[in-house]
Amino acid sequence: MLFDDTYQTIEKPAEGIFSDRGSKFIGYIFPIKSENEVKALLAQVKHEHPKARHHCWALRLTPDRSIFRLNDDGEPSGTAGRPILNTLLSYNITNVFVVVVRYFGGTLLGVPGLINAYKTATEEAVKLATIVQKTVNDVYNIGFDYLQMNDVMRIVKDEDTEVIEQAFDNQCSIILSIRQQQVNKVLGRLNTVEGVKVKFLYQS
Repeated sequence: MLFDDTYQTIEKPAEGIFSDRGSKFIGYIFPIKSENEVKALLAQVKHEHPKARHHCWALRLTPDRSIFRLNDDGEPSGTAGRPILNTLLSYNITNVFVVVVRYFGGTLLGVPGLINAYKTATEEAVKLATIVQKTVNDVYNIGFDYLQMNDVMRIVKDEDTEVIEQAFDNQCSIILSIRQQQVNKVLGRLNTVEGVKVKFLYQS
């Protein structure tokens, strides 16, 4: 089996609403690339809903879907963050952050009711989001002499790799984003060009 270098995420933020016995649950879903974005997004939602009783959330990160976090924000343990996360698992999406805001309606929903409410509010947000498939890419800095530019750029064009940045002088450099399945082939071709220096930068 070939290594799967694709994953699903969402294109842009979306929101969905669910109500039960007077309580209102508003689900917000955001595309993210790192945990560093979470604090600001959570603060933004709290700012929009200062009178809400709870702001529960979950996130899932990385193409292999190995990083996740969740928070019940005062709801009974396992009734909010976990159902939000499980919904992300069932839709098989990653690099997303979901906050579900709850306005208490005066009637206790009980554990099954809460689990269903947080799950459904998340589902409503996911359904209104556009799910997109992305590839796992490795980003490299390619250094070469000006005289080698035609050879290098021909390979870049042939292999349909994405140029993120480029600087052409006596010593040239380009930053390439290469789909993981293509990395060995592209680097193999680049390494046949005399004087090319290849440096791995990060995965995207």
